[in-house]
Amino acid sequence: MSKKLFKNYEYEFDKNEQKVLASFCKQAIKQMNGDERFFRDIKTFDSIINKLESQNEKVKFTKEEKTKLVFQLKENAKYLNKEMKKSWFIKKWFYRNMYNQYNNILTKHFSD
Repeated sequence: MSKKLFKNYEYEFDKNEQKVLASFCKQAIKQMNGDERFFRDIKTFDSIINKLESQNEKVKFTKEEKTKLVFQLKENAKYLNKEMKKSWFIKKWFYRNMYNQYNNILTKHFSD
């Protein structure tokens, strides 16, 4: 089987997925803000937010934007799953909703 030379980084997100991803990126920027080591990551997530908030049907990412977004989503989903297992009912319910949203986006759009 041959490897693809060029990958398509164009995605069609519905309104809810765009809101979830935009709020996720904003939260990531808040956490990285103030640390000079994350300057490049902040610019990448800011670019993702701008693309998600534009009213285009299709969102086209660069390879760097896609890889950073997918990596952060996977890490956040792992963390939420771990926290879900050791929390009580109400907290577990909130974590499960976020985990399901992130997991659905990962499987629907970013599974290779």
